[in-house]
Amino acid sequence: MIKPAILHSGDKVAVVAPASPFDRELFDRGLAELRTIGLDPVFDPSVFERHWYLAGAASVRAAALRSAWQDPSIRAIFAARGGYGSMQLLPWLDPEEIREAPKAFVGYSDVTSIHVFLASMCGLVSVHGPMMTSLARGAEGYDRGSLQATLMRAEPLGELTAEAVEALNPGEAMGVLLGGTLTQLLTSMGTPYAFDPPRGYVLLLDEVAERPYRLDRLLTQLRQTGLLAKAAAVVCAQFPDCDDPSGEPSGRAVIAEHLRHFPGPVIFGFPTGHVTGAMRTVPLGVAARVVANGRPRLIVEEAAVS
Repeated sequence: MIKPAILHSGDKVAVVAPASPFDRELFDRGLAELRTIGLDPVFDPSVFERHWYLAGAASVRAAALRSAWQDPSIRAIFAARGGYGSMQLLPWLDPEEIREAPKAFVGYSDVTSIHVFLASMCGLVSVHGPMMTSLARGAEGYDRGSLQATLMRAEPLGELTAEAVEALNPGEAMGVLLGGTLTQLLTSMGTPYAFDPPRGYVLLLDEVAERPYRLDRLLTQLRQTGLLAKAAAVVCAQFPDCDDPSGEPSGRAVIAEHLRHFPGPVIFGFPTGHVTGAMRTVPLGVAARVVANGRPRLIVEEAAVS
C-alpha cells in the first residue's frame, strides 16, 4: 500500500464536499478546529453548491476533489460531511493521478465509497477520521490525539480502546485494516469499484440508524458475498440508533448472532465513525492487531504516513 506524506504544522489541507450538503456554521467551526491543530484549511467555492440532497452535481464535486489532488500545495483532503453521493464521483477519479500524488484522505460514513476506491483501485492508505461535522464539536466530537498521531507522526498509532469496547468472540489476529460503513461496502459489490480486501484482513464495520431487521439483511449479504469468510478479525464500531424502538432486539444482539460462528476475534463498541462521543481516527490499509482477550483493543502496528 502507498502511504501519503506526513503532515506538518502549517500545511495546507483541502476541504471538499463529495456527498451531501452541510450546515455552514458547523463547516466554519470545523475549519477553525483544523486551524487549532496547526493545519491551514482551504476550499473551492463550489463546496457550497446544492442540488436536492447533494452538495452539487457529481461532475462539480468530482472536479473539486480532483483539483485538490492535483494541487501540489495541498497536503491532505478532508470531507465536509457524509450523507449520500460519494459513489457518484468514482467514475471521474483517475487511479494513476492519485497514485502519482498520494495524499491523506480523511472522512467516514458515506465517503467509505472513496476509501474503498483508494484501497482497491489505487493501493493507497486512507484515514477513517473526522469530517467538519465532527471537528465542529471539538473534544466532544473527535479525539484530537489519534487524528494528529495518524497524520502527523510517521510511526504506528499503537493501542486504541475505550471503556465500552467488549469482546463478542475471543482471540487475537492480525491483518490489514480495511472497511467502513457497512451499507457502502455492500453497495460497491457488483460494480467496477467493489470492496476487494485480501484474505486475512481485519474488517472494520460501522453503521448508524439501521433497524435490527435491516442490519440482519446487511449482515446476511456480507456473509453471502464471502467478504466475512476472508477476514481474520472484525472490529465493530458503536452502531448508534440501531436498536428496535421497543428495545428488543438491539443492534448489538443482531451483530453478535450473525458473528457467533466467526472463527476469529470480534470486538464491539469501538469508538470510530458514527459514535455517541469523541471518535477515534484509524488508518485504513495498514497492519493492525485485534485483541479480544482481557482488555479488548485494536492495535495499529504500522504507520499511516511516510
